[in-house]
Amino acid sequence: MHKLDGKIALVTGGTSGIGLATAKRFVAEGAYVFITGRRQPELDAAVKEIGKNVTGVQSDASKLADLDRLFTTIKQEQGHLDVIFANAGGGEIALLGAITEEHFDKTFNTNVKGLLFTVQKALPLLPDGASIILNASITSIKGTPAFSVYSATKAAVRSFARNWALDLKERQIRVNAISPGVVPTPG
Repeated sequence: MHKLDGKIALVTGGTSGIGLATAKRFVAEGAYVFITGRRQPELDAAVKEIGKNVTGVQSDASKLADLDRLFTTIKQEQGHLDVIFANAGGGEIALLGAITEEHFDKTFNTNVKGLLFTVQKALPLLPDGASIILNASITSIKGTPAFSVYSATKAAVRSFARNWALDLKERQIRVNAISPGVVPTPG
């Protein structure tokens, strides 16, 4: 018997790095996993690498229409979700004084807006006792030169975890944030 036998999981940003490793581990522990990625070739390669009990859905977390399509697919194919790993995100280096509105919007749209609406749109598919895991970052508590916008988004993620744990307490849905250090992945 495995820890996740019979569970249905979603890993956003599941085509590389922590997301891909998590999706592989979830499958190894018995879960059926949906993964997302923005680029279809990378998504197809990740599905092939995982090998079984996985569905890839092309989705950009910052686009609400993509999230609607994602959750419609999950509902039609499995009916519910037991675990969400909201992992999709990214950031680029920009020193204070060189930060542009485009840089700010891109980073906040994916890391904050995308994460918020991923979780919110998943709520109807989550049974009581489900688990939500948010990928924050060590930069949310430790300064990093030229990474202030990214760091601010990850601080927001940690704040979401603290608040959503209270919002979802009555449903016994666990909300946790992880804060890993640097993980080199393709951009």
